[in-house]
Amino acid sequence: MTELLVKLFIKNADQTSSPKVREGYGMLSSWVAIACNLLLFAVKFILGFLSNSIAITGDAFNNLSDVGSGVVTFIGFKAAAAPADEDHPFGHGRIEYISGLVITFFVLLVGFDVVKSAIEKIIHPEPVEFSWFVIVGLLLSILVKLWMGAFNRKLGRKIDSGTLRAAAQDSLNDCISTGATTLGIIIARFLPFSIDGFLGLMVGGFILYSGYGLARDTISPLLGQKPDPELVNQLYDIILSYPEITGVHDLVLHDYGPGRMMGSAHVEVSRTLDVMQAHDMIDNAEKHVQSVLHMPFVLHYDPIADDCEETQRMRKKVEEIVRQVNKEMTIHDFRMVPGPTHTNLIFDVVIPSGETRKNTDLKKEIDSRLQQEDQTYFTVVTFDRNYIS
Repeated sequence: MTELLVKLFIKNADQTSSPKVREGYGMLSSWVAIACNLLLFAVKFILGFLSNSIAITGDAFNNLSDVGSGVVTFIGFKAAAAPADEDHPFGHGRIEYISGLVITFFVLLVGFDVVKSAIEKIIHPEPVEFSWFVIVGLLLSILVKLWMGAFNRKLGRKIDSGTLRAAAQDSLNDCISTGATTLGIIIARFLPFSIDGFLGLMVGGFILYSGYGLARDTISPLLGQKPDPELVNQLYDIILSYPEITGVHDLVLHDYGPGRMMGSAHVEVSRTLDVMQAHDMIDNAEKHVQSVLHMPFVLHYDPIADDCEETQRMRKKVEEIVRQVNKEMTIHDFRMVPGPTHTNLIFDVVIPSGETRKNTDLKKEIDSRLQQEDQTYFTVVTFDRNYIS
């Protein structure tokens, strides 16, 4: 069914890196969500009214909030597909993240409302009318939500969309809450007291928990989350496939929305390599990254004195010392400036995310270990944070 809908409603569906195609996937998901959730809201509202169940009624309004989510998804994908303009040179892709955040707000709002109604039902309990007609209706609604979850998950994988993955998870959450409500109603038939309010409280709590998870997943890219390790490894593999490049550091990736990344990195290249040859090689590496990963990428050239034995000896010595201070720390841009009374060692140290000591304390420890050398060395250290660990 999913493939048939994609084929019918999305032109050039395989070109998932195209903003227009991404918009098509978002539109398809939105219309399906709106249609299915309107149907489920109507069915569950009637079932809740017939059975006098706050749990079913709360579940119905959860579906109504999903209708609002579908509308927000529609608007979000439409706006995110807008081309770059003078005020937004990197496009409008982050609107897709914002739309996911708005969906989260709807989910949390419904959760609070269901919890409030459930508490009132616990304080003032009313009998729930059992009916197999109601049970069958709820089971059918679970099947619809299972299909919607699989549908959105498949679309989300195709275009790598956090918004569609959130919609898929929301559908699966609905299956769990509706399933729990159905099971509770069946069990309540054999109990001498009403548990409908407690079932409603459970449904509301589950909705709030899923809303928290969605909030965490949608806020993270807006704040600037670390990049996908698989993407980082792909970048390193492409860049280091050029034999003249001996090291990569200071990798930074900027996320301007799904499918709209750009990045930069520094590469270490021998200073003996001809400047024009090095420039041509770096240009080729940049184009290689862009052709494979579809992102603008800039490489900065750092010349390395690999033709100087003393420089290479001291670089290895400093690398060893730095690893003794913290086994995950690395160095780059190493240079030596000799003088009549001392030699300056100039280098950058990359600090892993787990390191809590101050930069001054780290430098003191490095200097202390260097003092064991016969010659007098002064260090000029720049400390970098590792943004990809």
